[in-house]
Amino acid sequence: MTILTSPRKLAGLALALSTTAAFAAPSSPTPFTATYQVLQGGEMIGEATLHLASTGDNRWEYSNQSQGTAGLAAAFGLSSNETTRFRWNQGAAETESYDYRMNTGLKKKQRHTKIDWSAHQVSVDEGKGPTVYASVPGLIDRNLAPFALGLALRDGKQTVTLPVAVRSNVENQQFKVAGKDNVQVPAGRFEAVRIERTDSDKSFNAWYVPQKYPVPVKLSQSEGGNLVLQLVSYRQP
Repeated sequence: MTILTSPRKLAGLALALSTTAAFAAPSSPTPFTATYQVLQGGEMIGEATLHLASTGDNRWEYSNQSQGTAGLAAAFGLSSNETTRFRWNQGAAETESYDYRMNTGLKKKQRHTKIDWSAHQVSVDEGKGPTVYASVPGLIDRNLAPFALGLALRDGKQTVTLPVAVRSNVENQQFKVAGKDNVQVPAGRFEAVRIERTDSDKSFNAWYVPQKYPVPVKLSQSEGGNLVLQLVSYRQP
């Protein structure tokens, strides 16, 4: 999941849950739509919408659309779209494809990831030809990581390792529960579980209410420009 900020910082922006090998859940996912405010320095600069929908046959589509609405993010017309298609395999999600597109008035970026589970192979193409490497069971992508982490917390995990397909390899992203905090966001006040990423020296905190939502109610990260996301609404069909 990618967050919007000034053009020079765009490359570093994954909603940094960008995060047991495969996450396990006892039942299939439930469709939802969640909206967020994106803030920088305490000022709102954009909005993001997450959407999960079934495509049938134990396949799902998880998307994140972000749009700059104020400041430089609006001035440069920043927008990004991430779409993951995944299969629900024996109580766990496994990415089948991931597409990322970012547009500004100055440049465009893209990434296409495809996982061939029969060949156990990952292909990542950013427009200059594919990079190919071996997959691992339970592999997901950076866009799906926030959802994966939420389901792991729902199942009572205190530490979580997620195998994430990045540009040229599988990155085992590690997280731990660091405590509980009272969190106030536009969607309400919550007693939330705070989780930290432990395999990176960049500041990262996310707050979840795992028995209520599979995605964070708040997220704060230093990478990409000291950004904060706050949940505005969460809807199920």
